[in-house]
Amino acid sequence: MRIVAIVIAMLAATATARTAEINAFVSTAIKAATDELLPPFERANGHTIRASYAPSGALIPRFERGEPVDVFLTDSAAIDELIKRGKVVAGRIDLARTGIGIAVRKGAPKPDVSSPEALRRALLAAKSIAHTAPAGGGVTAAHVMGVFAKLGIAAEVAPKVKLAAGGPNGRVSVLVSSGEAEIGLQQVSELMSNPEVEVIGMLPAELQQTTTYSAGATTSARDADAARALIRALTAPSAAAIYKAKGLDPAW
Repeated sequence: MRIVAIVIAMLAATATARTAEINAFVSTAIKAATDELLPPFERANGHTIRASYAPSGALIPRFERGEPVDVFLTDSAAIDELIKRGKVVAGRIDLARTGIGIAVRKGAPKPDVSSPEALRRALLAAKSIAHTAPAGGGVTAAHVMGVFAKLGIAAEVAPKVKLAAGGPNGRVSVLVSSGEAEIGLQQVSELMSNPEVEVIGMLPAELQQTTTYSAGATTSARDADAARALIRALTAPSAAAIYKAKGLDPAW
């Protein structure tokens, strides 16, 4: 009986080791891709992923307040800072890159935005312009405002700017698709996730900001093996096509 009890205990321990609950903090910019990549990983490994989506500037304060996080999937600068502070295991894994796109409501006229001067004209002609709010913690707000300044139109566009809070429920694309904003500027991967808007171009190269999104297991991860397994799945060769379809360039 003692041997049977030991075997049962070992089997129970093995079953427990095989499954884990993984808390993942994920940037909204890669949500469309992870929405497709996470469920197959759960099915294949028996793990449960509890994903929280928001810009990195909103996720990190939650982590600092003590919310349990096993895996961070966010912009590389944020990952690097967390590694520097000993919060994420060294050796970040880059997932994908994306730039800032420009969108209008589906079916609306498509202004020329192919050059800085064309973009300048389009922004001055637009009745309303949407971008993320600086207070939302996203990585594009300051850059977009800098673009307005570089184009010499910051004062002219300020009265017609509509700010999106950021995160799944505060997207720039929703302001555009609802008609609240005529034109929106946001990372193209987020714009493409809304079928009610149409991406009409990217910021011209000399005004563009490309952001790399990376993965890192936290030093407080409850199951480091499960966290690493998830990161491996997100950089598997089969994942590349999903990233590309969502407006992201694989970074490996």
